[in-house]
Amino acid sequence: MSFVKGLKCRECGREYPVKLLAGCEECFGPLECDYHYEEIAKVLKREVLASRAKSIWKYRELLPLESDPKIGHATGGTPLIRAERLGRHLGIDNLYLKNDAVNAPTLSFKDRVTAVAINKALEFKLEAVGCASTGNLANSTAANAAAAGLPAFILIPQDLEKSKVMGTQIYGARVIAVNGNYDAVNRLCSQIVDRYPWGFVNVNLRPFYAEGSKTIGYEVAEQLGWHAPDAIVVPMAGGAMISKIHKGFKELQRIGLLSESEPTRLYGAQAAGCNPIIDAVKRGSREIRPVKPNTIAKSLAIGNPADGYFAARLIPESGGWGEDCTDPEIVAGIRLLAETEGVFTETAGGVCIAVAQKLIQQGRIKKTDITVLTITGNGLKTLEALDLATPQVIEPKLSAFEAVFGGASNVA
Repeated sequence: MSFVKGLKCRECGREYPVKLLAGCEECFGPLECDYHYEEIAKVLKREVLASRAKSIWKYRELLPLESDPKIGHATGGTPLIRAERLGRHLGIDNLYLKNDAVNAPTLSFKDRVTAVAINKALEFKLEAVGCASTGNLANSTAANAAAAGLPAFILIPQDLEKSKVMGTQIYGARVIAVNGNYDAVNRLCSQIVDRYPWGFVNVNLRPFYAEGSKTIGYEVAEQLGWHAPDAIVVPMAGGAMISKIHKGFKELQRIGLLSESEPTRLYGAQAAGCNPIIDAVKRGSREIRPVKPNTIAKSLAIGNPADGYFAARLIPESGGWGEDCTDPEIVAGIRLLAETEGVFTETAGGVCIAVAQKLIQQGRIKKTDITVLTITGNGLKTLEALDLATPQVIEPKLSAFEAVFGGASNVA
């Protein structure tokens, strides 16, 4: 049974029935799904959720499918890790990692959104699916399309990391590199869906696709024993994920699963080489000034973010803030997370760690705050961003090892 009421424009409030639609026909604002929350509150209880298997579908009443999901059964349910060693290094007591670097099937949070979008494409009986992507979405769309038996057309900027290109091609998708940045790729995808009966997950399936990000908020609240964190740090590209995590917390409050007296401050994180949302937050404005991306964090390299206006509004309204970091700081963040917690993240995770460190140093995140850092992708996807020393080669002799090792007194 579906609890979806319809689609609603986030800008002007115009309502639409559930259909394939990229944006509001009145004001061109973004659309999102609206639900019969009173009916959901009658059936979705904590004990019901506790009895269900770990995946995004345990919250199915709050997701926009009309029928049972056909793909994505292993998606979601990722661990919330208590990060004591990293917390000591950063100087805070209650630090957690929401680790979507181990999400299924492609090791990023994008598996949540594509699982919803491609199931919706099956419900709409579309002939093919696709996306504009900076990498993680390409991997995930291709994998879930293969599982659904749908042809996939994946359009990417021509300078994407090789590992992410191969991680898309392997699923049999048609991968097309475009001579331009993500914003140029996205414009081309909008033209494609106007001409062909296809569903591009982040274009005409976007109102449904974006709902998948809410499940991060649901899981964090449930994993904290049905408490919202005081602060959450979220890496931002288009700005949709931070908005949807906020929506997830608010929905849980609305249906009585979370106390309304536990507000969460939202903290946005971007690379300094592509920081249009952070720039707006720091100017105290919602106006996004598009930029030309120049950063190793290619998964965040969207110069004209579609949901930037809303993210720039929500962050200060929540009592949070935004910060950015340089490419060397991103690499340092990746290494710090790996060396303290044994979690290998891609560049977006490095942005999250580096920005969290700055926010703590600035006093914006307090020592006792229950703080969650969202790790959105796996480090194996962006090996090109790292420049680590080649391991020393020795002869297969104990004496050679001890000459390099230097003795037990050198073990930290």
